[in-house]
Amino acid sequence: MIKTKPFAQKMTMKKLEKEKKTIGIMIRIFCGAHHRTARKLLCPACTELLDYVKERLNKCPYGANKGACSKCKIHCYKPGKRKQITEVMRYSGPKMARKHPLLAIDHLLRLKASGRSKTI
Repeated sequence: MIKTKPFAQKMTMKKLEKEKKTIGIMIRIFCGAHHRTARKLLCPACTELLDYVKERLNKCPYGANKGACSKCKIHCYKPGKRKQITEVMRYSGPKMARKHPLLAIDHLLRLKASGRSKTI
């Protein structure tokens, strides 16, 4: 007999996995441009940042109900890592619309839903 997860738990996993995928792509765009890495590779510093972000997402107390981290009342990133990810997002965000339009639109919708509207 196969056990399945409850629907809400599945949605939480899907949302967090999509969030991880989006930030992974953003870090790859940034790393390729700033550290001259190959398309699918990351430099050690960006690999460390991606691992850190994934760990923070896994430990997020809001789970599937999380909004944009920048609007969160609980800042779980260390100040240095927060500065790094802000730099990555500022650089990669505009490029996401062209390279990964569906993920970019989804990200913008999440920003708007969490009270922070942005225009492309």
